Amino acid sequence: QVQLVESGGGLVQPGGSLRLSCEASGSIFSIDPMGWYRQAPGKERELVAIFSSGNRNYADSVKGRFTISRDNAKNTVYLQMGSLKPEDTAVYYCNLIKVATGRRYWGQGTQVTVSS
Repeated sequence: QVQLVESGGGLVQPGGSLRLSCEASGSIFSIDPMGWYRQAPGKERELVAIFSSGNRNYADSVKGRFTISRDNAKNTVYLQMGSLKPEDTAVYYCNLIKVATGRRYWGQGTQVTVSS
């Protein structure tokens, strides 16, 4: 069984920065992709960034502003968010895919609000 616990959300002014963390527990391997999704009110959940086999991929809307990183020793993935905009306001969810089974796991979500 895999569990994901996010932290680091909060309220920030436009132009500000936040760092989200997601710690995974259970049977985790470095080949299992980990990433971040977000869901704004009234919108579908969308991919923000994913770290897979050493490669990083980002949604066009966050390229150049967000950076995903991973510490395999700590089973933790981070999302450093900068130049935040009000449209980045959403609940951010951590995601992990077990390569061995294809099963997806989700964290409980952390709220990020960008407002003055």
